[in-house]
Amino acid sequence: QVQLLESGGGLVQPGGSLRLSCAASGRTLSETSAMGWFRQAPGGRRDFVAEVTWGSGKTDYAPSVKGRFTISRDKAENMAYLQMNNLKPEDTAVFYCYEDPAIGPRGWGQGTQVTVSS
Repeated sequence: QVQLLESGGGLVQPGGSLRLSCAASGRTLSETSAMGWFRQAPGGRRDFVAEVTWGSGKTDYAPSVKGRFTISRDKAENMAYLQMNNLKPEDTAVFYCYEDPAIGPRGWGQGTQVTVSS
């Protein structure tokens, strides 16, 4: 199973930017179907944010982040990224990276906290 490690979270003012990284290790990612991000606000459920198809690079976004967030992947480095611009207080959440293998269950990272506050 792939191990996932997120980084890049922190405290940022409204309107600011952050870039989250997700490092994947443990097996070859040629067996990966997609990687992406969910987030969970305090007291809330874990909601889909964005996904990138590993092979084609096709992307998908939640309506609430479309136009502000950009997901990308680096196949050579086994990395996925989430560039977040024009952050809003309602973006405050723990962000979780995930990996969907071609066969087998989805894997999750431990999460990284993003706080948007003045």
